[in-house]
Amino acid sequence: MSKMSQSAIKPLIGINLDIKGGPPEVASIQTTYTDAIINSGGIPVLLPPMSKEDLASVVARLDGIMLIGGDDYCPSLYNEEPHDALELAHHRRQAFDLLLAGIALEKPDMPVLGICLGAQLINIQQGGSLVQDIKTFIPDSQVEHVTKNGWQDGFTRHSVKLQSGSQLATVYKDQSFDVPTSHHQSVKAVGRDLTVSAQADDGVIEAIEMPGRSFVIGVQWHPERDYETNKPLFDKLVEVSSRQCGAS
Repeated sequence: MSKMSQSAIKPLIGINLDIKGGPPEVASIQTTYTDAIINSGGIPVLLPPMSKEDLASVVARLDGIMLIGGDDYCPSLYNEEPHDALELAHHRRQAFDLLLAGIALEKPDMPVLGICLGAQLINIQQGGSLVQDIKTFIPDSQVEHVTKNGWQDGFTRHSVKLQSGSQLATVYKDQSFDVPTSHHQSVKAVGRDLTVSAQADDGVIEAIEMPGRSFVIGVQWHPERDYETNKPLFDKLVEVSSRQCGAS
């Protein structure tokens, strides 16, 4: 088999981008996200903001979707006023992310992995809400979910416990392990068709999933920052996406 034909059978995983204001505006992604997909055998396809029609056309050619982390979505999406601790995502990113999640979740066989903000996006898209600031609204928490300058100086870590019987629990060998983390928000009211599949020691929801789907999982931690531990998660995304690739 030629190298080209081998590459052709790899699943195409669409990934949204972060947007920062300019001028000109910049659409970017950290290579830890794309490296995780490549290392697990998929091909990352970067998705900048585009029209609904163009996006629908692109998603139809993809085999899976990964939604990445970033700044906060506006709480008006779940009918709340914004807390002072929020750092809002660029308006173009928010609009495009909602569009992408809506199209992806409407496709019953599309595998979707949400990471940090991406997990929150899945929950919001399904009508759920968020704890806007963990330190404010869960003041008794002894778990350090975020540290100042964590993106530059290194993430903090804490343990998560997977829910017995969840799809996520079948992905990992260990049912409790440490994860790299940098989030000040988390899922509050769980969206429709979703269930909780992991929590931190303080009860904060660390993962959600959609039991009726082959693979719709959102994790609040950053698995791309510890690929070796979280390789099974990316492997599973690529594996399920490969079935889509073979069926197309």
